Amino acid sequence: MSWESFYSYDNIIQLSISATILLLSFLLKKYLAKYVFLGLLKLGRGRLNGFFAQLRLSFERPVQVLIFITGVYIAIRYFPYFSQSNPFFLHVIRSSVILMIGWGLFNLSSSSSTLFSKINEKYNMKIDNILIPLFSRALRFIIVAISISVIAQEFGYDINGFVAGLGIGGLAFALAAKDALANMFGGIIIITEKPFTIGDWILTPSVEGTVEDISFRSTKIRTFAQAVVTVPNATLSNEAITNWSKMGKRQITFTLRVTYDTPREKIEKVISEVEELLRSHRDIHQETIFVNVDAYKENGVELFLYFFTNTTDWGKYLKVKEEINLFILDLLEMEQVTLALPTRKLVMEESAYINPIAIERKQEVRT
Repeated sequence: MSWESFYSYDNIIQLSISATILLLSFLLKKYLAKYVFLGLLKLGRGRLNGFFAQLRLSFERPVQVLIFITGVYIAIRYFPYFSQSNPFFLHVIRSSVILMIGWGLFNLSSSSSTLFSKINEKYNMKIDNILIPLFSRALRFIIVAISISVIAQEFGYDINGFVAGLGIGGLAFALAAKDALANMFGGIIIITEKPFTIGDWILTPSVEGTVEDISFRSTKIRTFAQAVVTVPNATLSNEAITNWSKMGKRQITFTLRVTYDTPREKIEKVISEVEELLRSHRDIHQETIFVNVDAYKENGVELFLYFFTNTTDWGKYLKVKEEINLFILDLLEMEQVTLALPTRKLVMEESAYINPIAIERKQEVRT
């Protein structure tokens, strides 16, 4: 190609058109992207609401780059020194489009995205908030893997060997990270089965306290001594877990022991008054209430009390228990009923006094 033909009038015109298209696509990409999203909003008839805002936030930059890529593709058509049908150029353009779509989907699958909350609302799947980071990471990994695979195939690479290598590498990694994987699956079991959640008071063979955090490796529990204990999920998922926060009511049971010299009428009066209080108390669960003479002990008659509070809150439970105990003390004082205390009576028999000195003198005389 001669210099005259290279700088011919037609080539300069086409080069100017190509440069103008490229410049306009670069300068107008923000405005064009705005109209793209407004068109989507009209298609959705304004019902996209918060999801549209998340969609726009996730795809705003990728759409702008896609508009510029489209401008490059159109500009190359008028570029006199390069063919638009060049195979490598077409591979780059298609790969760029795939990359931008994957970028937008990657942003949309963020754990902070409203995607999962919208799925919860529409399909009533009840995805736990703790599961959202796991789903987000898994979805992002799938998006990246698919994008890389499609781009590799676009350039003619065989990805079968790569996938097989990932399988062997994954097996080696799984064997090396056996404990970490056990903890992760333990965390999945805890999150999906929900034997407890954050804020619950639990008791296990390992620890007792309030759950502060649940991750996929471990669970943090704050004990009543205010220490934080981190328990591996593999251990916790294989232990018996008592969730005290799931109680519908809370048990109170104790015994009172009154002296044997208490008249029967007074014992019956005390039982009747205590039971009447429990039956009329708004904080006492009315399903199960027992106040009975239970047994004869070595130092008194034992009264058995067994009932439940409506509240399971520790502080309120103690307050109700204190109120019942104070009422019983006042009742016993008013009826002049004495509580039996652990006592022992020592009985000594009368016997002749033997003088050890006299016995000793008699022995001396005999000798």
